[in-house]
Amino acid sequence: MKKNKNALDRRKFISLASMATAGISGVALNEVQAKEYTTESKIAATVVPEWRNKVEGMAYRQLGRTGMMVSEVVNGGDPVRSNSFRQVEIAIERGVNYLDMAPAYGNGDCETAYSKVIDSSSKRSKVFMTTKVSGIQGVRDEKYQDIFKGLPSEKQQKIMNRAAEIRAERYVDKPGYFLVYWPNQETSMDKCFISNAMVDDYGHLVDGSKEHQAKIKASVEGSLTRAKTDHFDILMCPHGGNSKEEVSIAETFTTFQELKKEGKVRFLGVSTHNDPAGVLEAAAETGQYDVVMCAYNIVNGGYMEGAIRKAYDHGVGIIAMKVAMAVATHHKSLQPIPGWRVDKVERIVPGDLKAPLKAYLWALQNPKITAVISNLWDEQFISENLSIVGKKVALNYG
Repeated sequence: MKKNKNALDRRKFISLASMATAGISGVALNEVQAKEYTTESKIAATVVPEWRNKVEGMAYRQLGRTGMMVSEVVNGGDPVRSNSFRQVEIAIERGVNYLDMAPAYGNGDCETAYSKVIDSSSKRSKVFMTTKVSGIQGVRDEKYQDIFKGLPSEKQQKIMNRAAEIRAERYVDKPGYFLVYWPNQETSMDKCFISNAMVDDYGHLVDGSKEHQAKIKASVEGSLTRAKTDHFDILMCPHGGNSKEEVSIAETFTTFQELKKEGKVRFLGVSTHNDPAGVLEAAAETGQYDVVMCAYNIVNGGYMEGAIRKAYDHGVGIIAMKVAMAVATHHKSLQPIPGWRVDKVERIVPGDLKAPLKAYLWALQNPKITAVISNLWDEQFISENLSIVGKKVALNYG
């Protein structure tokens, strides 16, 4: 049996099963500062803070070892389009200084829209810009699928069985840990786990391929052109990582280093919706990822705490996403949200705020989280969502 030389030592990764019974605990109020967050991570504490667009009334925290002082609420790029971007300008005026984007958002139109907002060097110096490598998993999965289709049926069945075993071992489908944030998300991991089941035998033919490296470079070049910037502060690769295998491909790191040397990117990150604890922990273990944007909310929080602590101790900056989508969604096919989720956030977070605002406030009580990402659809969303920055509350877990 051939071993995949391109992947990092997977024995280092702790099984999600060890975290499955972790509980959500309250955060001591004195751990959170109202206006400026000082990290307790020994690694991050050695970095000189980098400030941009510091505005009175906004609260900022350090994004791990990057040193970036990021607004507690950062701007999600999914709704930003070239005919709808005034809300971004308003958010920046209010002190938001981190702009999220991806080629997948509007087939690149999100990045084009940001170029209309950040249209001068003076404006560029006020914000941190992040893009992603969308679709990189497809390169990997299709190469494994090509091999899979050429195998005897008996071998295919063994791979399918092993894929199911790995998936079960990691609890990735466990209710309360796995949440559906968009239609058909349930099937988004299927090919990934078939690929993972084939790594030992065929990884040397797939992971870290020339196509993999070329996809990363082409994606970055395209994003730079659309956003009309000469560099991104953070490159998230992959966009929407499904498993630890996807963040342990050595060629991802060497390709990133090439781009960094060319001055096109500064820090490496990954975003993850599926198995967020497993991906977060694996990314921290590599020592290569500076930032992780992961699904973290009042529903899956108990499964996330152990990985968050570990990543934080490694100096990894953590941005929480899908925070409000645990209690609200714009996807009509996923409505209505189960009532018990809303009841939970209403019970734990005091006050008369809307459930999504309570969800953001809950996440920000964790001092190991740098920020929450929010789709600031319009001026009302901006006013409401930024109203919770810097606030401390006594969470009620009784």
